[in-house]
Amino acid sequence: MTPSDPDTRPTDLNQSLGFVRIVELDPAGRATIEYQAGMHMCHSGGVVQGGFVTGWIDAAMAHAAMAMTGPDVVPMSLELKVSFFAPARPGLLTATAWVERKGRSTCFFEGQLLDARGKVLAKASSTLMLADRRRIEQASSAALAIG
Repeated sequence: MTPSDPDTRPTDLNQSLGFVRIVELDPAGRATIEYQAGMHMCHSGGVVQGGFVTGWIDAAMAHAAMAMTGPDVVPMSLELKVSFFAPARPGLLTATAWVERKGRSTCFFEGQLLDARGKVLAKASSTLMLADRRRIEQASSAALAIG
């Protein structure tokens, strides 16, 4: 994947998450993404809200799956577990993810969030269903047309 590919272009979601850049997309099932955490993402005077932490690691796991499977597959979360070890603070953060086990239609991924010094702030594991992109996009179009 390159920055001009659909999954790496700037989107509202990427902007909301503070996306900086994709550092690594490895077809073996690895991804590393940098995010910029801002004060607007914080509570309690400088602690990043846990949903952002979860979103960053989840996005890295999804990108690792897409790097491994190609553009015709959409990873859909079936289960996601996050463990928080230390507070994330405003600044540059790195989410890294990798495949633990790949099945035909279900995969298991792990990931972590690190601060600029390399300290692990959170870890996550996810079960992802590998879905056909055309089917997902057709279902989304149909659902949005109803509303």
